[in-house]
Amino acid sequence: MKSSVSARSLGQAQPIKEDDCSDARVAPQAPALADLYRTILGLRTDVVSAGAATMGLWKDALQNERFRPAAENFAQYLALRTHDLSELQPSLSAYGLSSLGRSDEHILTSLDALLVTLGRLSGLATSEYPSPRLFSDGERTLREEQGRILGRDPEPRRTRIMVTLPSETASDKKLVRRLLMEGTNCVRINCAHDDPKIWADMIGTVRSVAKGLARDCPVLMDIAGPKCRTEKVQALENKRLHRGDAFVLVERLQDAPVNGAISATLTFPEIIGRLRVGAEVWIDDGKIGARVVSNKSGAARLEVFSVRAKGARLKAEKGVNFPNTDLLLPPITKDDLAALDFVAQHADIVGFSFVQRPSDMVLLERELNSRRSGRPPQPVVLKIETRLGVENLPELIVQGAGMRPLAVMIARGDLAVELGFARMSEIQEEILWLCDAAHVPVIWATQVLDQLVSEGAPTRAEATDAAMSQRAECVMLNKGPFLVEAVAFLKDVLERMDRHQSKKSARLEPLRSWRDLAIKL
Repeated sequence: MKSSVSARSLGQAQPIKEDDCSDARVAPQAPALADLYRTILGLRTDVVSAGAATMGLWKDALQNERFRPAAENFAQYLALRTHDLSELQPSLSAYGLSSLGRSDEHILTSLDALLVTLGRLSGLATSEYPSPRLFSDGERTLREEQGRILGRDPEPRRTRIMVTLPSETASDKKLVRRLLMEGTNCVRINCAHDDPKIWADMIGTVRSVAKGLARDCPVLMDIAGPKCRTEKVQALENKRLHRGDAFVLVERLQDAPVNGAISATLTFPEIIGRLRVGAEVWIDDGKIGARVVSNKSGAARLEVFSVRAKGARLKAEKGVNFPNTDLLLPPITKDDLAALDFVAQHADIVGFSFVQRPSDMVLLERELNSRRSGRPPQPVVLKIETRLGVENLPELIVQGAGMRPLAVMIARGDLAVELGFARMSEIQEEILWLCDAAHVPVIWATQVLDQLVSEGAPTRAEATDAAMSQRAECVMLNKGPFLVEAVAFLKDVLERMDRHQSKKSARLEPLRSWRDLAIKL
């Protein structure tokens, strides 16, 4: 039986006695209602004006009319967030009013509703409230885009599950069937691995199984982009790097020092000449952090400053990040162009890795259009993986969604290394807010339930991370031997969290975790 509110029932207002206010920090200390009304009115005026100016700057990018209402809300959100509202919010809450903390999807409607209440309470205005429908328009648009891009879910679960397909799914229908039956909604193929023949077989298997289950399962294929990796490594067997140790990055292994120092080449050798003394280099998703101590004659010497206590081996084919170096690499490589020949014809969604500038989106648009022969545009997923990608995110969203259906992936592996792990949680939140305001779906990715996928048992921290991921429109799992079990675990977590959370709003359903919680009147 559902519990009821016991103290002062919401059904009937109770008189407040003088003693009841002895410990309160409420309206008597808050600014006058008339002052709050004038403040919010001024804020609304500024949001409308600045939002309109921003829309003017975006006019050339907004070719997709379907996105225009979301773009207007996005422009108004960006205008609102130029103001520091942190001191105003407690004053609004003191009167039991909206603090604008959940207004992302409907900025102007929230301000208008707040003004109506303040106007009536202060006696300064008697306007009518906006239609309740306007508060749900943004959420409805976001759900439509989620379904259009990431697939329709036959269950009422709010958040989709995406999995990165292992190569064996090219022929293993049983594995694909298990993944879909446990809750997978869409799949990802990483174009950095395998080849068009295997990709075609993987897609054929997925679509055949999905059709047999009468399920929707879109296929995302992401081009690798200018992802730098170690190419060849020269080192004594099992030699580990520890703090204070040195290694060398060289353009060619024959240029490596003859003193036996650990040496490695890069897939983009031209980067080495751009490394300045003091520049940071992170390898293998941040497992090794080093600084350049010298650079001459095509060989950069680095000293390790961050690594696990037991050290780490420098291995081939591991990602390399340069967070404070402008790499000047092309956004779409020759390998990407070759992959796009297949992706443009066969994928349901295109993933754009390491996108950084609006001009990158223009280039991708041109390359896709030249390969689509007039067919409808494919949705694109922007993979935000660099500092510059974060800084340019508003423009990237508008440039992308202004042309075709768009989603954003928080690619936390490279992003954490590029920004620093201490900033990862903060930036993750900000990306969620921005995309919510633009009505653009978000994919929460990288190391979700990583230990469960690889070893069969989750850690407590990653179970909590999985719960937090419910605020995104989709969560991505990487491949591993326990992928099926991880999908089932994630589905359970997401369904449980659906009871408690909808984006930033807590859902106050009756709590069920304690037998004696119910309050009897």
